Amino acid sequence: MMVSFESMVPGLRAVAEPTRLRLLALCAEAELTVSELTGILGQSQPRISRHLKLLCEAGVLDRYPEGNWVFFRLARDGAGAVLGRRLSELLAVGDTADDPTIALDRQRLEEVRQDRAVAAADYFRPNASRWDELRKLHVPETEVEKALIGMLADEHPRALLDVGTGTGRVLEILGDRIDRGVGIDLSREMLTIARAKLDRAGLRHCQVRRGDMYKLDLPSEAFDAVVFHQVLHYADRPAAALSEAARVLRRGGRLAIADFAPHKLEHLREAHAHRRLGFADDEVADWCRAAGLEPDDPIHLAGDPLTVSLWSAVKTEPQAQEARRS
Repeated sequence: MMVSFESMVPGLRAVAEPTRLRLLALCAEAELTVSELTGILGQSQPRISRHLKLLCEAGVLDRYPEGNWVFFRLARDGAGAVLGRRLSELLAVGDTADDPTIALDRQRLEEVRQDRAVAAADYFRPNASRWDELRKLHVPETEVEKALIGMLADEHPRALLDVGTGTGRVLEILGDRIDRGVGIDLSREMLTIARAKLDRAGLRHCQVRRGDMYKLDLPSEAFDAVVFHQVLHYADRPAAALSEAARVLRRGGRLAIADFAPHKLEHLREAHAHRRLGFADDEVADWCRAAGLEPDDPIHLAGDPLTVSLWSAVKTEPQAQEARRS
Protein backbone atom coordinates (compact mmCIF):
# COMPACT_ATOMS: atom_id res chain seq x y z
CA MET A 1 0.00 0.00 0.00
CA MET A 2 1.34 3.43 -1.01
CA VAL A 3 1.11 6.10 1.68
CA SER A 4 2.10 9.76 1.52
CA PHE A 5 4.12 11.65 4.10
CA GLU A 6 1.12 13.84 4.90
CA SER A 7 -1.11 10.84 5.56
CA MET A 8 1.38 9.54 8.15
CA VAL A 9 1.45 12.73 10.23
CA PRO A 10 -1.75 12.14 12.30
CA GLY A 11 -0.57 8.67 13.25
CA LEU A 12 2.90 9.89 14.17
CA ARG A 13 1.41 12.57 16.40
CA ALA A 14 -0.91 10.04 18.04
CA VAL A 15 1.78 7.51 18.93
CA ALA A 16 4.32 10.08 20.13
CA GLU A 17 3.52 9.37 23.81
CA PRO A 18 4.73 6.48 26.01
CA THR A 19 1.32 5.15 27.09
CA ARG A 20 0.00 5.20 23.55
CA LEU A 21 3.07 3.33 22.31
CA ARG A 22 2.41 0.68 24.97
CA LEU A 23 -1.23 0.46 23.89
CA LEU A 24 -0.12 0.06 20.28
CA ALA A 25 2.23 -2.79 21.19
CA LEU A 26 -0.49 -4.59 23.17
CA CYS A 27 -3.21 -4.19 20.54
CA ALA A 28 -0.84 -5.58 17.94
CA GLU A 29 -0.76 -8.78 20.00
CA ALA A 30 -4.48 -9.28 20.70
CA GLU A 31 -7.96 -7.79 20.72
CA LEU A 32 -8.35 -6.15 24.12
CA THR A 33 -11.06 -4.29 26.02
CA VAL A 34 -10.64 -1.04 27.91
CA SER A 35 -10.84 -2.86 31.24
CA GLU A 36 -8.19 -5.38 30.15
CA LEU A 37 -5.89 -2.60 28.99
CA THR A 38 -6.52 -0.68 32.21
CA GLY A 39 -5.45 -3.72 34.24
CA ILE A 40 -2.35 -4.31 32.14
CA LEU A 41 -1.10 -0.72 32.19
CA GLY A 42 -2.22 0.05 35.75
CA GLN A 43 -3.78 3.37 34.78
CA SER A 44 -7.28 4.77 35.22
CA GLN A 45 -10.01 3.85 32.76
CA PRO A 46 -10.74 7.48 31.73
CA ARG A 47 -7.05 8.00 30.97
CA ILE A 48 -6.79 4.80 28.91
CA SER A 49 -10.03 5.65 27.09
CA ARG A 50 -8.68 9.06 26.08
CA HIS A 51 -5.50 7.52 24.70
CA LEU A 52 -7.47 4.89 22.79
CA LYS A 53 -9.74 7.57 21.33
CA LEU A 54 -6.74 9.45 19.95
CA LEU A 55 -5.24 6.30 18.44
CA CYS A 56 -8.55 5.39 16.80
CA GLU A 57 -9.08 8.89 15.44
CA ALA A 58 -5.60 8.74 13.90
CA GLY A 59 -6.44 5.41 12.25
CA VAL A 60 -3.81 3.45 14.17
CA LEU A 61 -6.32 1.29 16.07
CA ASP A 62 -9.74 -0.09 15.14
CA ARG A 63 -12.63 -0.09 17.62
CA TYR A 64 -15.20 -2.93 17.67
CA PRO A 65 -18.27 -2.55 19.93
CA GLU A 66 -19.70 -5.82 21.25
CA GLY A 67 -22.71 -5.27 23.45
CA ASN A 68 -21.50 -3.46 26.56
CA TRP A 69 -17.89 -4.20 25.67
CA VAL A 70 -15.58 -2.57 23.13
CA PHE A 71 -12.53 -4.33 21.72
CA PHE A 72 -9.48 -2.54 20.32
CA ARG A 73 -7.08 -3.93 17.76
CA LEU A 74 -4.37 -2.73 15.41
CA ALA A 75 -6.04 -1.07 12.41
CA ARG A 76 -6.28 -3.08 9.20
CA ASP A 77 -6.45 -0.38 6.49
CA GLY A 78 -5.03 3.06 5.80
CA ALA A 79 -1.84 4.98 6.55
CA GLY A 80 -2.37 4.62 10.30
CA ALA A 81 -2.50 0.85 9.91
CA VAL A 82 0.81 0.82 8.01
CA LEU A 83 2.43 2.98 10.68
CA GLY A 84 0.99 0.81 13.46
CA ARG A 85 2.33 -2.39 11.94
CA ARG A 86 5.81 -0.97 11.46
CA LEU A 87 6.01 0.42 14.98
CA SER A 88 4.66 -2.78 16.54
CA GLU A 89 7.33 -4.76 14.68
CA LEU A 90 9.97 -2.37 15.99
CA LEU A 91 8.69 -2.73 19.56
CA ALA A 92 8.84 -6.52 19.28
CA VAL A 93 12.55 -6.81 18.47
CA GLY A 94 15.92 -5.64 19.72
CA ASP A 95 16.56 -3.57 22.81
CA THR A 96 13.03 -2.15 22.82
CA ALA A 97 11.56 -5.62 23.34
CA ASP A 98 13.70 -6.04 26.47
CA ASP A 99 12.51 -2.79 28.02
CA PRO A 100 11.19 -3.64 31.53
CA THR A 101 7.95 -1.72 30.98
CA ILE A 102 7.20 -3.54 27.72
CA ALA A 103 8.20 -6.84 29.30
CA LEU A 104 5.81 -6.28 32.22
CA ASP A 105 3.00 -5.36 29.81
CA ARG A 106 3.55 -8.61 27.94
CA GLN A 107 3.56 -10.58 31.19
CA ARG A 108 0.23 -9.04 32.20
CA LEU A 109 -1.14 -9.66 28.69
CA GLU A 110 -0.32 -13.33 29.14
CA GLU A 111 -2.26 -13.29 32.41
CA VAL A 112 -5.27 -11.82 30.54
CA ARG A 113 -5.01 -14.63 28.00
CA GLN A 114 -4.90 -17.20 30.76
CA ASP A 115 -7.97 -15.65 32.38
CA ARG A 116 -9.78 -15.87 29.04
CA ALA A 117 -8.85 -19.51 28.69
CA VAL A 118 -10.19 -20.26 32.18
CA ALA A 119 -13.45 -18.41 31.44
CA ALA A 120 -13.83 -20.34 28.19
CA ALA A 121 -13.23 -23.65 29.92
CA ASP A 122 -15.71 -22.78 32.68
CA TYR A 123 -18.41 -22.11 30.09
CA PHE A 124 -17.68 -25.08 27.86
CA ARG A 125 -17.36 -27.70 30.60
CA PRO A 126 -21.08 -27.97 31.55
CA ASN A 127 -22.06 -27.94 27.87
CA ALA A 128 -19.48 -30.43 26.62
CA SER A 129 -21.74 -33.46 27.06
CA ARG A 130 -24.40 -31.86 24.83
CA TRP A 131 -21.85 -31.25 22.08
CA ASP A 132 -20.49 -34.78 22.41
CA GLU A 133 -24.01 -36.20 22.12
CA LEU A 134 -24.56 -34.41 18.82
CA ARG A 135 -21.15 -35.39 17.41
CA LYS A 136 -21.99 -39.08 17.85
CA LEU A 137 -24.87 -38.73 15.38
CA HIS A 138 -22.77 -37.97 12.31
CA VAL A 139 -19.39 -38.61 10.70
CA PRO A 140 -16.28 -37.51 12.60
CA GLU A 141 -15.74 -33.76 12.52
CA THR A 142 -12.27 -34.32 11.06
CA GLU A 143 -13.91 -35.67 7.87
CA VAL A 144 -16.14 -32.62 7.62
CA GLU A 145 -13.19 -30.29 8.18
CA LYS A 146 -11.11 -32.11 5.55
CA ALA A 147 -13.91 -31.73 3.01
CA LEU A 148 -14.31 -28.05 3.89
CA ILE A 149 -10.58 -27.42 3.47
CA GLY A 150 -10.68 -29.20 0.11
CA MET A 151 -13.63 -27.10 -1.02
CA LEU A 152 -11.58 -23.91 -0.52
CA ALA A 153 -8.15 -25.28 -1.45
CA ASP A 154 -8.18 -24.07 -5.06
CA GLU A 155 -9.47 -20.64 -4.13
CA HIS A 156 -6.56 -19.58 -1.89
CA PRO A 157 -8.77 -17.00 -0.15
CA ARG A 158 -6.89 -14.06 1.34
CA ALA A 159 -9.82 -12.76 3.41
CA LEU A 160 -12.29 -15.19 4.99
CA LEU A 161 -15.47 -14.61 6.99
CA ASP A 162 -16.76 -17.34 9.30
CA VAL A 163 -20.45 -16.75 10.07
CA GLY A 164 -21.55 -18.20 13.41
CA THR A 165 -17.94 -18.85 14.34
CA GLY A 166 -18.78 -20.50 17.68
CA THR A 167 -15.52 -21.68 19.19
CA GLY A 168 -13.54 -20.34 16.23
CA ARG A 169 -12.74 -23.79 14.88
CA VAL A 170 -13.05 -22.80 11.20
CA LEU A 171 -10.60 -19.93 11.68
CA GLU A 172 -8.32 -22.31 13.53
CA ILE A 173 -8.19 -24.93 10.75
CA LEU A 174 -7.99 -22.42 7.90
CA GLY A 175 -5.85 -19.81 9.65
CA ASP A 176 -2.58 -20.83 8.01
CA ARG A 177 -4.19 -20.61 4.55
CA ILE A 178 -5.48 -17.03 4.73
CA ASP A 179 -4.12 -13.52 5.26
CA ARG A 180 -7.08 -12.30 7.30
CA GLY A 181 -9.94 -14.04 9.06
CA VAL A 182 -13.03 -12.63 10.75
CA GLY A 183 -15.51 -14.68 12.77
CA ILE A 184 -18.88 -13.38 13.91
CA ASP A 185 -21.26 -14.82 16.48
CA LEU A 186 -24.12 -13.58 18.66
CA SER A 187 -22.94 -15.52 21.73
CA ARG A 188 -20.50 -13.64 23.95
CA GLU A 189 -19.67 -16.91 25.70
CA MET A 190 -18.71 -18.56 22.42
CA LEU A 191 -16.63 -15.54 21.45
CA THR A 192 -14.77 -15.86 24.75
CA ILE A 193 -13.90 -19.43 23.80
CA ALA A 194 -12.91 -18.43 20.27
CA ARG A 195 -10.61 -15.64 21.44
CA ALA A 196 -8.87 -17.97 23.86
CA LYS A 197 -8.33 -20.57 21.12
CA LEU A 198 -7.06 -18.06 18.57
CA ASP A 199 -4.70 -16.59 21.18
CA ARG A 200 -3.38 -20.04 21.98
CA ALA A 201 -2.90 -20.84 18.28
CA GLY A 202 -1.05 -17.56 17.67
CA LEU A 203 -3.46 -16.55 14.88
CA ARG A 204 -3.06 -12.80 15.25
CA HIS A 205 -4.40 -12.19 11.75
CA CYS A 206 -7.76 -13.63 12.79
CA GLN A 207 -10.33 -11.86 14.94
CA VAL A 208 -13.83 -12.49 16.21
CA ARG A 209 -16.61 -10.06 17.02
CA ARG A 210 -20.26 -10.06 17.95
CA GLY A 211 -22.50 -9.77 14.91
CA ASP A 212 -25.82 -10.60 13.31
CA MET A 213 -25.77 -12.92 10.29
CA TYR A 214 -28.78 -11.11 8.81
CA LYS A 215 -27.18 -7.68 9.02
CA LEU A 216 -23.41 -7.90 8.88
CA ASP A 217 -21.60 -4.77 10.00
CA LEU A 218 -19.10 -5.31 7.21
CA PRO A 219 -18.46 -3.61 3.85
CA SER A 220 -19.73 -5.12 0.61
CA GLU A 221 -17.35 -7.29 -1.44
CA ALA A 222 -14.77 -7.47 1.35
CA PHE A 223 -14.12 -11.25 1.49
CA ASP A 224 -12.87 -13.95 -0.85
CA ALA A 225 -14.70 -16.69 1.04
CA VAL A 226 -17.60 -16.95 3.49
CA VAL A 227 -18.20 -20.09 5.56
CA PHE A 228 -21.30 -21.34 7.39
CA HIS A 229 -20.23 -24.36 9.42
CA GLN A 230 -23.16 -26.07 11.21
CA VAL A 231 -24.95 -22.73 11.52
CA LEU A 232 -27.92 -22.60 9.14
CA HIS A 233 -30.00 -25.14 11.08
CA TYR A 234 -30.19 -22.54 13.87
CA ALA A 235 -31.41 -19.82 11.47
CA ASP A 236 -35.06 -18.89 11.11
CA ARG A 237 -34.25 -17.10 7.82
CA PRO A 238 -31.46 -19.08 6.14
CA ALA A 239 -32.09 -17.58 2.71
CA ALA A 240 -31.68 -14.07 4.12
CA ALA A 241 -28.43 -15.10 5.81
CA LEU A 242 -27.04 -16.41 2.51
CA SER A 243 -28.11 -13.25 0.70
CA GLU A 244 -26.23 -11.12 3.24
CA ALA A 245 -23.19 -13.38 2.89
CA ALA A 246 -23.32 -12.87 -0.88
CA ARG A 247 -23.24 -9.12 -0.34
CA VAL A 248 -19.88 -9.23 1.45
CA LEU A 249 -18.36 -11.68 -1.06
CA ARG A 250 -16.11 -10.34 -3.76
CA ARG A 251 -16.86 -11.19 -7.37
CA GLY A 252 -15.59 -14.71 -7.91
CA GLY A 253 -15.59 -15.35 -4.15
CA ARG A 254 -16.83 -18.63 -2.76
CA LEU A 255 -19.55 -19.44 -0.25
CA ALA A 256 -19.08 -22.74 1.62
CA ILE A 257 -21.78 -24.35 3.77
CA ALA A 258 -21.56 -27.45 5.96
CA ASP A 259 -24.83 -28.60 7.52
CA PHE A 260 -27.19 -31.54 7.80
CA ALA A 261 -29.16 -33.21 5.04
CA PRO A 262 -32.90 -33.59 5.79
CA HIS A 263 -33.57 -35.85 8.80
CA LYS A 264 -36.33 -36.69 11.29
CA LEU A 265 -34.63 -36.26 14.67
CA GLU A 266 -37.25 -34.00 16.22
CA HIS A 267 -35.60 -34.06 19.65
CA LEU A 268 -32.80 -31.86 18.28
CA ARG A 269 -35.22 -28.93 18.22
CA GLU A 270 -35.59 -28.97 21.99
CA ALA A 271 -32.29 -30.47 23.08
CA HIS A 272 -30.06 -28.39 20.77
CA ALA A 273 -32.29 -25.49 19.63
CA HIS A 274 -32.29 -26.62 15.98
CA ARG A 275 -34.85 -24.65 13.95
CA ARG A 276 -34.46 -26.72 10.79
CA LEU A 277 -34.06 -30.46 10.50
CA GLY A 278 -31.59 -30.33 7.64
CA PHE A 279 -31.69 -28.93 4.11
CA ALA A 280 -32.29 -30.40 0.67
CA ASP A 281 -29.79 -29.79 -2.12
CA ASP A 282 -32.35 -28.07 -4.37
CA GLU A 283 -33.41 -25.77 -1.55
CA VAL A 284 -29.86 -24.56 -0.89
CA ALA A 285 -29.15 -24.22 -4.63
CA ASP A 286 -32.25 -22.05 -5.09
CA TRP A 287 -31.22 -19.78 -2.21
CA CYS A 288 -27.74 -19.41 -3.70
CA ARG A 289 -29.03 -18.54 -7.16
CA ALA A 290 -31.45 -16.00 -5.72
CA ALA A 291 -28.47 -14.34 -4.01
CA GLY A 292 -26.47 -14.16 -7.26
CA LEU A 293 -24.33 -17.22 -6.54
CA GLU A 294 -23.73 -20.13 -8.89
CA PRO A 295 -23.89 -23.44 -6.94
CA ASP A 296 -21.52 -26.35 -7.46
CA ASP A 297 -22.29 -30.03 -6.97
CA PRO A 298 -22.80 -30.84 -3.27
CA ILE A 299 -20.78 -33.31 -1.22
CA HIS A 300 -22.52 -35.76 1.13
CA LEU A 301 -20.82 -37.44 4.09
CA ALA A 302 -23.19 -40.18 5.18
CA GLY A 303 -23.48 -40.90 8.88
CA ASP A 304 -25.85 -42.76 11.15
CA PRO A 305 -28.40 -41.28 11.49
CA LEU A 306 -27.26 -37.84 10.26
CA THR A 307 -25.68 -37.06 6.91
CA VAL A 308 -23.54 -33.95 6.67
CA SER A 309 -23.82 -32.09 3.36
CA LEU A 310 -21.38 -29.53 2.03
CA TRP A 311 -22.57 -26.99 -0.51
CA SER A 312 -20.53 -24.35 -2.28
CA ALA A 313 -21.31 -21.54 -4.68
CA VAL A 314 -19.39 -18.80 -6.48
CA LYS A 315 -20.44 -15.17 -6.73
CA THR A 316 -21.24 -14.37 -10.34
CA GLU A 317 -20.61 -11.20 -12.32
CA PRO A 318 -22.51 -8.17 -11.01
CA GLN A 319 -24.59 -7.93 -14.17
CA ALA A 320 -25.68 -11.55 -13.79
CA GLN A 321 -26.70 -10.87 -10.22
CA GLU A 322 -28.72 -7.83 -11.29
CA ALA A 323 -30.40 -9.84 -14.05
CA ARG A 324 -31.63 -12.38 -11.52
CA ARG A 325 -33.17 -9.61 -9.43
CA SER A 326 -35.16 -8.23 -12.37
